[in-house]
Amino acid sequence: MNKDVYESVCSLLNRYGGHLFLGIKDNGDIAGVDKDSAEQMKKDFVTSLNNPQTLSPTFYLAVEDIEVDGKKILYINIPESSQVHRCTGKHGITLGGILIFGKEELIHAALPHHRTDAILRRENLDRYDDRDGIRVNLLSSYERLMQFVAKHLNDKFYLEGDQRVSLRDKIFREAMTNLLIHREFSNPFPAKLIIEKNRVYIENSNKPHGNGIIDPENFSPYPKNPTLAKFFKEIGWVDKLGSGVRNIYKYNKIYSGADPEFIEGDIFKTIIPLTNMTGEHASEHASEHGDIQDDTDKLLEFCKVPKTRVEIQEFLGIKSRSYLSQNILSPLIKGELLKLTISEKPRSPNQKYYSDR
Repeated sequence: MNKDVYESVCSLLNRYGGHLFLGIKDNGDIAGVDKDSAEQMKKDFVTSLNNPQTLSPTFYLAVEDIEVDGKKILYINIPESSQVHRCTGKHGITLGGILIFGKEELIHAALPHHRTDAILRRENLDRYDDRDGIRVNLLSSYERLMQFVAKHLNDKFYLEGDQRVSLRDKIFREAMTNLLIHREFSNPFPAKLIIEKNRVYIENSNKPHGNGIIDPENFSPYPKNPTLAKFFKEIGWVDKLGSGVRNIYKYNKIYSGADPEFIEGDIFKTIIPLTNMTGEHASEHASEHGDIQDDTDKLLEFCKVPKTRVEIQEFLGIKSRSYLSQNILSPLIKGELLKLTISEKPRSPNQKYYSDR
């Protein structure tokens, strides 16, 4: 039996499985195998697959006889293996290694279609307002995607316990790692991050293990690319399997007050709704108000002596009274970082705010 038979078996075990027919030519013509040698061929095949010098680790496969037009064909059904098998003894870099660490030229040689498009489409709906065509490795892709998100989406002040948390980073850290590591890289369909007025739309090629909208309370996560997922987990960019969907649901309710959608199919789609504050006017607010999180310590220091709302608003350079109340004062008061001088009358016109930190 030719050596390339075992190489084919090894290849199919390492991917998604498949079907192997012995006795059929490459053009589809049925040649059949010698009937007198068929039983010996079956024994030799099974014996070789149990020899670690031929296939390591070994794997048992059954061989079936099929009669077609009076000719005998040997059929082997090969499943997807949970292990990585080797048959040639040669060592080399894997596709996962190329995607994580490779330079742009090497990635294009291995996967010419590899691309992730980051698109802003708010005013020019026919084309785009801003775009980044990303063709680099996954580590650099993640950084550029997060920079694109930070450039065009506002952040919202939020306290988790007594710690400041970036809701934008919490949500899109999960969304971007899902986009990068759970896609089907053999499919030339380009992955996309599209920021629109009222939503962020993410899509990537996929090998589905279900169909339709995912329920975060009742779904079974499936590792699409376990090697990539393990690597990203080791460097701290993802948590346990399935946590991404649940975290995006959890934090987007706080970020925009709406539930995201995850739609499983040949194209996996993620839809993250936005409010005006987080979406359409993000750049205006970012430039007008600055990064509020960076100013929190200065604000608490400023309020060592009790200050009025107007004084705080002038100190931060914020024009919107409602934005100050909802996104800055309220979270700080709930987190007990700011306190009221007239706690029994929160809306008193004589109210002042102070910090005892």
